Amino acid sequence: MPVLNLSHAELAEIARQIRKDVCVMTHVAKSGHAGGPLSAADYTTYLLWNAMNLDPEHPDMPDRDRFIISNGHCSALNYALLAHRGFFNRSYLLTFRSTESKLQGHPNRLKVPGLEASTGSLGHGLSIGLGMAMGLRLKQSPARVYVNVGDGELQEGSCWEAIMAAGHFKQDNFCMLVDWNDAQIDGKMTDVMNIEPIDKKLEAFHWHVINADGHDWADIERAYREQQAVTGKPVAIVFKTIMMQGVPSYADDYRWHGKPLDSESLTVALRELHFNETPAEAIASYGEVTFHGR
Repeated sequence: MPVLNLSHAELAEIARQIRKDVCVMTHVAKSGHAGGPLSAADYTTYLLWNAMNLDPEHPDMPDRDRFIISNGHCSALNYALLAHRGFFNRSYLLTFRSTESKLQGHPNRLKVPGLEASTGSLGHGLSIGLGMAMGLRLKQSPARVYVNVGDGELQEGSCWEAIMAAGHFKQDNFCMLVDWNDAQIDGKMTDVMNIEPIDKKLEAFHWHVINADGHDWADIERAYREQQAVTGKPVAIVFKTIMMQGVPSYADDYRWHGKPLDSESLTVALRELHFNETPAEAIASYGEVTFHGR
């Protein structure tokens, strides 16, 4: 099933449901990261529904586009995207981070259909994705590789080795998505280790750079269309986002980087995401927990 071309309103509703999933999953697990998943929910939703060539019925088809969330602690987002896209059933999200679950805190590609890489140690996903992109080009495949990184993750030196190589080899089937929410686990990214100006640095490494608003559907669409037209260079889309977007009471607060929602905060989140549900009703809405993956 290729690109679906959903309307912006349809995409917004999917992203709202995904934000609910992330809040409920971390609440049930009593662990996990909510901040990054909520900041990246909009532009990754657009990617999986309106930009990528993929087929949940055939997750291993050779010419599928690949997507890796390199900042693996954002696994709740990865699982919610795959469940909504049809790779496995949504009720299984409630097993997130439990001992016997396939949905571990850091994702395991051998256990979850649609996952392209096991990630967790920051800075590795970009190199994995570049290797995939180089292999696909050798096979003359039309597939593209997209890798999501956090802005704090770009403080890792290994990221810059991959960035240097991608630019040198003119890897134009390779796209890096930067979640620029200016928040990492112990403070503002610009206070902890400022890597501005990121666009000028990437351009110096021979990348085509697109700056976009990660919560504006028209701007997100513009960015993806522009990147697909670029030849001879890898592309970076720097999405300016807000941590915990969709829940105004907790938005733009770095302390939500790695904190699950308790009953009180889930009640607030559900209300601000416009779900007329208590935490218990929200959990019950997922139905019987089963796994029907491919």
